[in-house]
Amino acid sequence: MANNGASAYTGESGVIKFSDDSSAVVAIASVRNFTVDQETQAIESTSMGSTGRSYLGGLTQFSGSADLYLVDGDDGQNSLYSAIGNNAASVEFYPSGTTTGVKLAGSVIVTGHSITSNHDGMVEASITFQGSGALTKTDV
Repeated sequence: MANNGASAYTGESGVIKFSDDSSAVVAIASVRNFTVDQETQAIESTSMGSTGRSYLGGLTQFSGSADLYLVDGDDGQNSLYSAIGNNAASVEFYPSGTTTGVKLAGSVIVTGHSITSNHDGMVEASITFQGSGALTKTDV
């Protein structure tokens, strides 16, 4: 399969930046992985007499999740923890790092934050979020 000059990237340098107020976004420490899902609503526009269904694109939305190793003193992780129940906050996702690939940015409401501890592993945190407004994609 030809790549037509396009680049493929690896995720080991991925970064999430977050701000729960009007201050600048800060990098979140010890991110293990993240997922950003973008969807559009399909609105049926089929009329009587049609032999197949037809649809129009509707509203878009995005949501996702992230897993982290818990770092208690990290400003970014503490902001994520405190963001539950607050208004939308600024977020930036860099799937392959801040100097290569793309940046996805928007506003999110943090909808969940969980902490997991195992006797034979690292203490981990997981967050879930719901986008508020549009998700923008720019080249880095």
